[in-house]
Amino acid sequence: MTTMSVAEYARDCAAQGLRGDYSVCRADFTVAQGYDYSAEEQAVWRTLCDRQTKLTRKLAHHSYLDGVEKLGLLDRIPDFEDVSAKLRKLTGWEIVAVPGLIPAAPFFDHLANRRFPVTNWLRTRQELDYIVEPDMFHDFFGHVPVLSQPVFADFIQMYGKKAGDIIALGGDEMITRLYWYTAEYGLMQEAGQPLKAFGAGLMSSFTELQFAVESTEAHHVPFDLETVMRTGYEIDKFQRAYFVLPSFDALRDAFQTADFEAIVARRKSQPALDPATV
Repeated sequence: MTTMSVAEYARDCAAQGLRGDYSVCRADFTVAQGYDYSAEEQAVWRTLCDRQTKLTRKLAHHSYLDGVEKLGLLDRIPDFEDVSAKLRKLTGWEIVAVPGLIPAAPFFDHLANRRFPVTNWLRTRQELDYIVEPDMFHDFFGHVPVLSQPVFADFIQMYGKKAGDIIALGGDEMITRLYWYTAEYGLMQEAGQPLKAFGAGLMSSFTELQFAVESTEAHHVPFDLETVMRTGYEIDKFQRAYFVLPSFDALRDAFQTADFEAIVARRKSQPALDPATV
């Protein structure tokens, strides 16, 4: 677990100007959702969902759309407990509220125990197109629907269980890249099917979702676990590479069979690959 206490982390986040209320974090960095959202916040949620759903219906992988239908996320800001009750029945996962970004160790611990951290505040109307910090729309609309899919849900739990060990080997950047290029910016092209998206960073982005799936300028790369772990990524601009999976089974199987100790030992001292040239 992290050596920084909750109080120390809260002070650090406040100093950075992060907007979540970290002062009320529990020991595991969770907070109460506090379902007291204003009429304006509910209107912003519906605006975001209405606009994005027009794209996801066309560009999202069917696993994501199936999750939206089963969980019901669009009409109003979701009640975390209500959604958790549905998700537990589907894959054994639940939602826990957090004030925003939390340290790596508790984040991985939540994933390892089938708890997905979701930010409890929502962006403003002035931030519809871009927000620096992950908010409820990114976390919930982006990530939660595919947790209804058993194989992907199993992968995320395995990731949470393994990530700390890989970091201890010196592979912190490498394991972060794997999450980034799958859970955040993953694409899927099943045999005989059109290219679709499932990553949360794409699901919650009006502009990048269209670019990643439809633009001839988007750089699509067949998924290879070691290549993904070696490839650098962009934080504040469109990705210069998008890795394409043939199935969630391929992702789970690659993760289960990978010799991470050997991969990290072989690659950790090497510079990251340029995503434009992989």
